[in-house]
Amino acid sequence: MRLLVTGGAGFIGSHIVDAALEKGWQVRVLDRLEPGVHPVRPRFDPHVELLIGDVADPEIVRRALDGVDTVSHQSAKVGLGIGFADAPDYIRNNDYATAVLLAAMAEHQIRRLVLASSMVVYGEGAYTDPDSGLPVRPGPRTEKDLRGGIFDPRNPDTGAILTPALIAENDRLDPRNVYAASKVSQEHLASAWARAVSGSVIALRYHNVYGPRMPRDTPYAGVASVFRSALARGHAPRVFEDGAQRRSFVHVRDVAAANIIAAESLGPTSHRLPDFRAYNVGADRVHTIGQMAAALSAFSGGPAPVVTGKYRLGDVRHITASSDLIRDELGWSATIPFDEGMREFAAAPLRG
Repeated sequence: MRLLVTGGAGFIGSHIVDAALEKGWQVRVLDRLEPGVHPVRPRFDPHVELLIGDVADPEIVRRALDGVDTVSHQSAKVGLGIGFADAPDYIRNNDYATAVLLAAMAEHQIRRLVLASSMVVYGEGAYTDPDSGLPVRPGPRTEKDLRGGIFDPRNPDTGAILTPALIAENDRLDPRNVYAASKVSQEHLASAWARAVSGSVIALRYHNVYGPRMPRDTPYAGVASVFRSALARGHAPRVFEDGAQRRSFVHVRDVAAANIIAAESLGPTSHRLPDFRAYNVGADRVHTIGQMAAALSAFSGGPAPVVTGKYRLGDVRHITASSDLIRDELGWSATIPFDEGMREFAAAPLRG
């Protein structure tokens, strides 16, 4: 297979490159190596062809696609940012750049795409009513509840505290910030492209990815990076709310494996070529943010986490993945246990 990985110098992209090379594939990387993201230029395997450029630049994208048969689109501006002023940058780097890539793929008659999506497309996770057992979509948590230490969302009709459940791919999309809106738009663009050109897209909705080469603490970093960066400075991780927020933490090498399996399922020998299919990519076992902070502290020999009780309006309380669909249809499941992965991550250097 001849694979183009956009954002192939990044956290997840670089692990996909490694996994593709292990399969014996030809790999090309398109990455602009932005200094703010890569203050130290990364080193690449000599078998990787590197093109330095912006996915929003049609000319460099056309060059990058020459001779390619499958694209793994990882390039994106990630995280929640620092305010709505980030909106134009998210739309340019995530949605406009994706449109440029898809247009060039149509021009080159390349019809196989693996798209990096995210759990953020769902907004809050899945919940059930404690009395009826029926699924309920909660509204925003109120500041009154948060101030009073009531962090779990309520049934908007009865006021009952809801029970968290695993979210599935057919649950309603509910983007609650600019980044989430940009990821939903990427999925819709890719789906429209697939129908227009008879292409095939697999969108992988990553849950909480962690592991080696994760970027240091920035306004765009995930919670695992924030805690790991604090411990590297000798500080205790500071956990918001009560630390009981539920997540599906998944190791980056498992995420890379999901990308490889997805690309193979779209390959020339595959008999299964969907127009568009989305899959959750998360761990089977649920852990809390407090458990993750405690594991990193223990494995690094650092100070114990501090549970602050602080909160941010708009934060998601619980979101955990059902990854049954990708297991049943593509044969992927997470293989790296939580403790093993956190032990490695606690000692691994961060990028930047």
